[in-house]
Amino acid sequence: MTEAIPVHELAQVNIARLKAPLDSPQLKDFIDNLDPVNADAEAADGFVWRLQSEEGNATDVPVFDDAWLILNMTVWRNTDTLTAYMYQGRHREMLARRREWFEQVKEAMTTLWWVPKGHRPTVAEAEARLLHLRAHGPTPYAFTLRTSFPQGGADPVPGDVPDGLGCSV
Repeated sequence: MTEAIPVHELAQVNIARLKAPLDSPQLKDFIDNLDPVNADAEAADGFVWRLQSEEGNATDVPVFDDAWLILNMTVWRNTDTLTAYMYQGRHREMLARRREWFEQVKEAMTTLWWVPKGHRPTVAEAEARLLHLRAHGPTPYAFTLRTSFPQGGADPVPGDVPDGLGCSV
């Protein structure tokens, strides 16, 4: 029996609130490791795509109209390949240090969703998915690694998103 060819890929967005300006001494290690971590991701099994500006990363891409927020948005083959990358090597080391550079916020800052193979999500799409997760919890429309949904699951039209779901510390 042949394995079915996947028709979906996994989009993920991770947003973080900076503790200091990107060019500050406090964020130097983060900035110095950004290119190597991105190169590791691009070389990882299952990596498909990442959002980048002309700078080669996404630190200058606006999100939620808040200059203190930065985002990382990627597409992966599936949750297994994303998880394998996240918790190994240089990325794991940087993840362990995230509280040095980023505020701890109350709201969800990461979400996942399935996209048709070849689709590249926009920042507006990521914002909508993250707000949906905050308002409704994990659903097939927007979910987490801890509570994920299978590829090709229902993709409901999101309901109204209540006010006050921004990024408060």
